[in-house]
Amino acid sequence: MNAMMRQVQQFQEEREALAAELEEKEYEIAAGGGAVKLKINGAKIVTELKIAPEIIDPDDPETLEDVVAAAINEAIKRVEDDAAAEMSALASKFGIPEGAL
Repeated sequence: MNAMMRQVQQFQEEREALAAELEEKEYEIAAGGGAVKLKINGAKIVTELKIAPEIIDPDDPETLEDVVAAAINEAIKRVEDDAAAEMSALASKFGIPEGAL
């Protein structure tokens, strides 16, 4: 029983450390052929947004809106996919079935 409790405690400690590490991780995303670039961290906070001047058309704001939205959505998906993969690997290390977390 003590061994199982130690394993649970170790899992919790590693999970917390991994969560903190993932929040600090930074991702770079480009959309619209590189016209929009952004950086996002693992806490899903956009830390930088760059827009190429040639994509800014006052007569067509919808294109810019679409490209920025696509970049943000891709960034969030990448953060979530990375976190899920890392947590799944940790769970597997401790023999926890996939989807149990």
